[in-house]
Amino acid sequence: MVKKTLCVVLWDQLSLNNSALQTVNKDTDLVLMCESLEELSYVKHHQKKLVFLLSAMRHFGESLIDSGYSLHYIKLDDQDHLGSYLKHIQKLLQVHDIQAVRIMQPSDYVQQQMVEVWEKVLGVPIEQIDDNRFLCSRDEFTQWAKGRKQLRMEYFYREMRKQYGILMNGEDPVGGKWNYDAENRKPPKEGLNIPKPYHGNIDAITKEVIQLVEHRFSDHFGDIQPFYFAVTRKQALAVLTKFIQERLMSFGDFQDAMVEGEPWMYHAHISFYLNCGLLNPLECIEAAEEAYQHHHAPLNAVEGFVRQILGWREYVRGIYWLKMPGYKQENFLQAKRPLPSFYWTADTKMNCLKQCVTETKQHAYAHHIQRLMVLGNFALIAGLSPDEVNEWYHIVYADAYEWVELPNVSGMILFADGGYLASKPYAAGGSYINKMSNYCKGCQYSPAKKNGEEACPFNYLYWDFLARNRDKLSSNHRVGMMYRTYDRMADEKKAMIQEDSQRFLEELA
Repeated sequence: MVKKTLCVVLWDQLSLNNSALQTVNKDTDLVLMCESLEELSYVKHHQKKLVFLLSAMRHFGESLIDSGYSLHYIKLDDQDHLGSYLKHIQKLLQVHDIQAVRIMQPSDYVQQQMVEVWEKVLGVPIEQIDDNRFLCSRDEFTQWAKGRKQLRMEYFYREMRKQYGILMNGEDPVGGKWNYDAENRKPPKEGLNIPKPYHGNIDAITKEVIQLVEHRFSDHFGDIQPFYFAVTRKQALAVLTKFIQERLMSFGDFQDAMVEGEPWMYHAHISFYLNCGLLNPLECIEAAEEAYQHHHAPLNAVEGFVRQILGWREYVRGIYWLKMPGYKQENFLQAKRPLPSFYWTADTKMNCLKQCVTETKQHAYAHHIQRLMVLGNFALIAGLSPDEVNEWYHIVYADAYEWVELPNVSGMILFADGGYLASKPYAAGGSYINKMSNYCKGCQYSPAKKNGEEACPFNYLYWDFLARNRDKLSSNHRVGMMYRTYDRMADEKKAMIQEDSQRFLEELA
């Protein structure tokens, strides 16, 4: 009997360039894909997210068969579904002479633990191949981090630019600067011509998945319809092309802007596809660089886009694996307040939060400033529990996996790691949201008022957050100036801040 290798493909590894798939002998080896409850139910994922990933899996399975692979694909509703990858691997081991199980490195720690259980139970070698959906391996990031007191993304990003020769003029950055973030903070203005986002067709596979999710996961958060995500490699490339041609030129200027009724703005909407393997990072980066070289997009837009992928995406993944499993328990500010119900219902008088939660429910998407400076900013200054906030972000966004969600939430949003990832807490009052959006025009609260029942809660909660956490934050040089401002306030003003905050938070509970 011919000895075989079994290659396992997880639900976020949907690339024909998958490093484990590259080792498969199509004449002898087997491939296993399974719609596993281990993945589907780790958290109660947004219904649209489940439709997207299950449909993408099924379409990818078809592409594997078309490419000549011997595929065993287990659908969730198959009568012979055994409940887990492990049981299906055991079944295949009983039928075939399999000498090893091979898999590309899992992206999340829970998946990693799952594979380690296989190693103990199965009695055959489990070979893990480096994850080639990223441009910096886990080992390379560990080497970069070794001996550094602070792991600042900017310095990591510069080294990645040099290593891959992206937007470089010899040893120097194109344009003379590494970072054009200061040019990428324009507030929205009247008359913006925002192109419509990609809208894919619903085929028979996706219709079947929609029915499955409606039947099996109807108690999960979020709307399925309308469904418009790309679910194939070809469609994902179309999303990328549409962004490069229609949105990239304005992406830089307005990437921080928020407009009521415009959830997509000028963003790329490719994180869904990057994070499940339908797109690879270098092709996205090179497409943007080519647009700059052909004068189709300005440098500030292209550099900002490149920084998100080559810098931030690679950096947070490196931090995740460097700090796990302990990173999940970090709670530097000892925040314990339960997640308010409006994060699920959008039933709040604060229009900015209402808009962002509503759009999240509809689309399983919100852009990075909505996530950081509205939803996240409130979670930070209200002192919400990191466990509950992390779970919410993991559930509601279709691009969310723990490796990307946890560092962004615990590190960037909640400062729960005490400044390991971010150099300061990203807290702000109502004036920031008023400047960067038109949300405040339709709100019952006024960003111009600092105290009282008509004042924007962000205004007094911001100062109350600083006061509550003074022992933890006053030594931070980037926050020190705000404490000096607070200290110059009259005692009466400080008392009003505390009273307003206490009243609001009690009503919230």
